[in-house]
Amino acid sequence: MFELVIKSIIVGALAGAGIAGGAARMFHAPEVQGMGAFRTLGEMNACSGDPVSHFTFGLGLLFSSAASVVGTGSLSSDVLHRIVPNWSAAVVISKTKKKDSAQNPFFMLMAGAIVGAIVVTFLNTLASSIPSGMAEIAEQVVTPAAKFILMPVLPVAFWLAALDAGKWQGILATIFGGLAQYIMGNATPGCILGILAGQSVEDSGFNSKGSKAFIIFISIMFLAIAYFRGKINI
Repeated sequence: MFELVIKSIIVGALAGAGIAGGAARMFHAPEVQGMGAFRTLGEMNACSGDPVSHFTFGLGLLFSSAASVVGTGSLSSDVLHRIVPNWSAAVVISKTKKKDSAQNPFFMLMAGAIVGAIVVTFLNTLASSIPSGMAEIAEQVVTPAAKFILMPVLPVAFWLAALDAGKWQGILATIFGGLAQYIMGNATPGCILGILAGQSVEDSGFNSKGSKAFIIFISIMFLAIAYFRGKINI
């Protein structure tokens, strides 16, 4: 157990620092090279610099990650892809009291190292401390609950947040959320992109070049995904 904890702290700190710092660098692209997925950036933007939103978003995914590590013995991609960046952002914003501090790579790197070490160590020790028989039971009970949170609770929560944010956010989140549900089987990415596009329209107007370019980019991306997933034939 001692060896597991030491290794988990080292791996979690290094991975967490790299991922959180890299996610913060994505806010400064294309001037600098970031390290993270576009979805990570979109989810962090959707939380609008609110530390509570960042924390609760990561907390919801911690349950599914815990179920995964208990049932399968391996960490899910959500650990470094979503939990660590959002919890690091929550820590940094709470500490500095500035919404844009999550865009500071150094602050995020330091917070990511701490958060990564804690989260990875917790999940690894959790997996190793549960007997194999209990792990099978946990997988049967917890995994369906975690899936229920991801679908439909999380998409509905983002959709309701979009409706509450404003007219354009609600309209575009409904359109892109519906398309994402049909194409990807999960409306969450579409709702998040709809919120971002709606906010752009609200800030700059529907006829602005930035708003049009963003909506066209999302539409092309959805068409490409639909094509490669066989949803449409050209």
